Amino acid sequence: MRCSVYIATSLDGFIARSDGGIDWLERVQVAGEDYGYAAFMSSVDTLVIGRNTYDLARTFDTWPYTGKRVVVLTHRPLTPVHGEEVWSGPPSEIVARLGAAKCKHAYIDGGATIQAFLAADAITDLTLSLVPVLLGEGVRLFGKTGHDVALRLRESKSFPSGLVQLHYGVHKIE
Repeated sequence: MRCSVYIATSLDGFIARSDGGIDWLERVQVAGEDYGYAAFMSSVDTLVIGRNTYDLARTFDTWPYTGKRVVVLTHRPLTPVHGEEVWSGPPSEIVARLGAAKCKHAYIDGGATIQAFLAADAITDLTLSLVPVLLGEGVRLFGKTGHDVALRLRESKSFPSGLVQLHYGVHKIE
């Protein structure tokens, strides 16, 4: 099963403000430009998201994951609203469970969730959209992995908005 990260980050490595705000993403919003997100989402059958990301998505005007299997990683009580599943185990177990259920491509989202999946060597590829802003503080995209994570650049693109998108494959270090 393929596990992908597709996320925007400030140049200094933050995916949200300290309060969880993502208003800074507006500076690269351009009518008709989704930076490949729709194509990526059409390749995904499952989302594995952290609780904070889930709580943020629930504030949107429309549920952004309609038609996708959504697994929320949390230790806190949660009442599903859109058929979400709740999981509190390690990444290796959720990947095995989803693979056994014939899931083919999971979108891994949320800072702590991405960090846990990287530490468990469960990510196969990352698409990072670098937004030309320095936030100075906030929710970090990357944290301690306990080991090196080798990346190979597959593609890079720059956009008129100043956003630069990097697509990496993750390779195990032997």
